[in-house]
Amino acid sequence: MHDLWFGAFLSPEAAGRERLLRHVTLADRLGLDLVGVQDHPYQAGFLDTWTLLSAVAARTERIRLVPDVVNLPLRPPAVLARAAASLDLLSGGRVELGLGAGAFWDAIAGMGGPRLSPGESIEALAEAVTVLRALWTPGEPVVFEGVHYRLGGARPGPLPAHPIGIWIGATRRRMLELTGRTGDGWLTSSFHSPPEAVTAQARLLDAAAEDAGRDPASIRKVYNVGGSFSPLPGPGFLDGPASLWAEQLTELVFGAGMTGFVLAPGVEAERDLRTFAEEVAPAVREAVAGERGGPAPEPAAWPVTIAELRDLDEAGRPRAARRDPAALTPEQQRLGRHLVHVHDGYRQELRQVRDAVEQVAAARPDTTAQGSAVDRLSVRQNHWTLGTFCATFHRLLTVHHTVEDESLFPAVLESDPALAPVIKKLRQEHEVIAELLGRLDQACMELLRDPGRIDRVRARVDRLADVLTSHFAYEEEELVEPIARLGIRMAVPATA
Repeated sequence: MHDLWFGAFLSPEAAGRERLLRHVTLADRLGLDLVGVQDHPYQAGFLDTWTLLSAVAARTERIRLVPDVVNLPLRPPAVLARAAASLDLLSGGRVELGLGAGAFWDAIAGMGGPRLSPGESIEALAEAVTVLRALWTPGEPVVFEGVHYRLGGARPGPLPAHPIGIWIGATRRRMLELTGRTGDGWLTSSFHSPPEAVTAQARLLDAAAEDAGRDPASIRKVYNVGGSFSPLPGPGFLDGPASLWAEQLTELVFGAGMTGFVLAPGVEAERDLRTFAEEVAPAVREAVAGERGGPAPEPAAWPVTIAELRDLDEAGRPRAARRDPAALTPEQQRLGRHLVHVHDGYRQELRQVRDAVEQVAAARPDTTAQGSAVDRLSVRQNHWTLGTFCATFHRLLTVHHTVEDESLFPAVLESDPALAPVIKKLRQEHEVIAELLGRLDQACMELLRDPGRIDRVRARVDRLADVLTSHFAYEEEELVEPIARLGIRMAVPATA
């Protein structure tokens, strides 16, 4: 029986690559089990999946890497075997292979791939599974004569660091039956197969596995899901609070045998990933363990307190060569000062957050049973207001850093490549700040449940203020002069 895995399903959009990499890093820190990346090589706006997964492997330490799913018609299986095994070796055994028969045949043909009928695509996928496993198995050179793929003496290797699972993307009967006969796992999606359909699909897959003499429980069943986190339950699947999500996903564990859930986050991606990892996943694991009579799993061992977070490493900050600011024209000086003005807006916003924390802390009436209902209501309203302050600051600062990562920094690098070490460091510090903002949001949510936790909120605001003060000063020291000298007009939004 498989352990439950939870993951993030992220879109490989080239334009949002810095944001994407931040989300990957966050998913790893949160202790999620896997990151899934769709593979559409014909999409001009998408990063190449294997190149992206290699970059993800370099930025992460424990999370598993899954193409979700590989577009087989544009990925010859012999080459795919080498690529997957190579990445598995380089990542320390963290690769699983999601495999798809193909879709969007006009686009595939436009890239030079074959145009296959549904039956041919299933036949090709079955042959590909044979090729992949043969080249991952030590032995003599492989000779294989299929209708779609042939090997004329290909030598196995490199051998992967662990037995890579082949997870087949399937929704229709013939693909489900193929998965039951040959797959190590099954990938499907709530965007195409709602829960009631998944349960019926799982029965078809299990029956095919049993007919082939296999234990259906040996096949990992993974469900890509999307939804909306909100205080009140909505009418749809995964529409409501984390407790509702946990209940519905637990039903799928027992009703369909699902053993993995991979979240496609919404607009508030960091909040969604954090809620999924810190509230939904533990609740599902606990409910399943309770039903099965086993012990609840240990929580993820990744940092959970501010004291354990990596700092900015101020001593290791790269510095650019100093230039004489007196040579700048008044217009250039104005362009450079704009960065300081933007930062001043965020400094003022942060002061307002700190003031709100102190006001809430100073207005702590008796919230026990002896306190009046008016007092208790007033406290809760104060906590909601403080949470709104923090969430708004989080959103505004995230927008600012996203614009810097995707607009300002590339413009600076294009004009002055010597600033690459500084830009790299600033981007790393953005990741630290994103983590601190998330921790502050978490503390504000805990405050709603336990009014005694205002001191934790204060500590996290203080830590964030220290880090932001240092980060803003470093960025201004290193970038104000280049922005001015190079005439770069910032597309950074105001904080209002």
